[in-house]
Amino acid sequence: MQLDKIVHYHKALADPTRVRMLILLAKGELTGLELANRLCLSPATITHHAAKLRTVGLINERRDKNAIFFTLNRYFLTQYSRALETLITQSAASEGKEDAMEPLGAKLQQSVIRNFFTAEGRLKHIPVQLKKKLIVLEHLAGKLEPGKSYTEKEINEFILQFHPDFATIRRELIMHAFMYREQDIYELNPREMWEDWEKLS
Repeated sequence: MQLDKIVHYHKALADPTRVRMLILLAKGELTGLELANRLCLSPATITHHAAKLRTVGLINERRDKNAIFFTLNRYFLTQYSRALETLITQSAASEGKEDAMEPLGAKLQQSVIRNFFTAEGRLKHIPVQLKKKLIVLEHLAGKLEPGKSYTEKEINEFILQFHPDFATIRRELIMHAFMYREQDIYELNPREMWEDWEKLS
């Protein structure tokens, strides 16, 4: 059941008169005039409240000559009563499962990237801790094109987009097997060769 329908249902019940009407209708079919007499209200007021209840399907009505008969729609009353609890508990349960299913490594990776990079993608500083440094290097290496050959100048310009110390980062990319260099030409290694930060304690 859609969220907006549940909200409209609770709005329809947010009035003592409408709740009393449902209580009376739970005992059986009544005309608008009978409801008005029992609740000491005018027929016009009953008509107004009945329209609110009918909109969310809580009551049915039928006409017989000049009289309008109202009945409680027990099916929708039951469905609405269950819907909110189901929506809340299922959403909470599924969110919990998603959190549990998400690998701890992925959470760490996201945390490091969020803490060490600005919103514009600039690297604030090179991490000292090896695991975090490898996560940063992996993030940067992932932005390079596999199979493409880069000159040292091109690699330097690439790194400068993220951090001014291009010499240190270029050296770290080589040291930790993210890239290899041959005659001043740089290429990405296959991912299987990259130093795996997830295996570090």
